Amino acid sequence: MSKVIVYTDGACYGNPGPGGWAALINNDGAERMFSGGNHETTNNRMELTAALKALQNLPDAESVAVYTDSEYLKLGITEWLPAWRENNWKRKGGKLANKDLWQLLDKAVTGRKIEWHWLKGHAGNPQNERVDRMARIALRKYM
Repeated sequence: MSKVIVYTDGACYGNPGPGGWAALINNDGAERMFSGGNHETTNNRMELTAALKALQNLPDAESVAVYTDSEYLKLGITEWLPAWRENNWKRKGGKLANKDLWQLLDKAVTGRKIEWHWLKGHAGNPQNERVDRMARIALRKYM
């Protein structure tokens, strides 16, 4: 089985404000791009939505490498999520922001082999630049 490579990004005009997200799925050279947005959202919600939409559009058994320029997404999914789950979806400091999306992401990653990679945004990675452009194009539809 080949590894699927996913690139995700989110964008927001104001925070909160209109936002867009995009995800690129590369499965052995076959590419699919997804994008969307919301009229009133945050950058973090768009970052989480991009990853969620990508994972929801993959077959269950795929081995996946996800690339994101969002430290919030990367750290949340790889380090913080188990504690939130154990603490009934609360942070030590109280309410968990974006709880609905974190719970959906938790379900989407369950049973999958996923490697999460953080990469610096706007640093010349061609695929990251593509999803950034697509997220910004999607954002404009919600302004």
